[in-house]
Amino acid sequence: MKRGGILNPTLNRILAETGHTDLLTICDRGFPVPLGIERLDLALTDGIPTVLDTVRAIHGEFIIDSVIVTEEMKQASPARYEELVEALPGVAFRVITHQQFKDICGESRAVIRTGDSVPYANIMIISG
Repeated sequence: MKRGGILNPTLNRILAETGHTDLLTICDRGFPVPLGIERLDLALTDGIPTVLDTVRAIHGEFIIDSVIVTEEMKQASPARYEELVEALPGVAFRVITHQQFKDICGESRAVIRTGDSVPYANIMIISG
């Protein structure tokens, strides 16, 4: 039995299979996940878990080179943006439009869906 850390076996496998510079998308419950990409659905109920909860768990076990967020997150959910910056000290942030985010999501190794309902809570992790 695993002692701690991430307990979800599918998420553990995705992290282990992710290579240097691969993208992982962690999205809110309403994000349109592109067809053909592995989708891991962690959503349990409204707000559980959040994108931030998931990022914190992954950051504890995974090398994050940088992240991508949207301009819309900074505008509509500035508190969430600040929480992410605080949760990922030393990690570079790149800001793009929500449409650009959706366009490049198709390049993700996997999309991890959460129960988050914060507007534009989505984030892409670039593996280190």
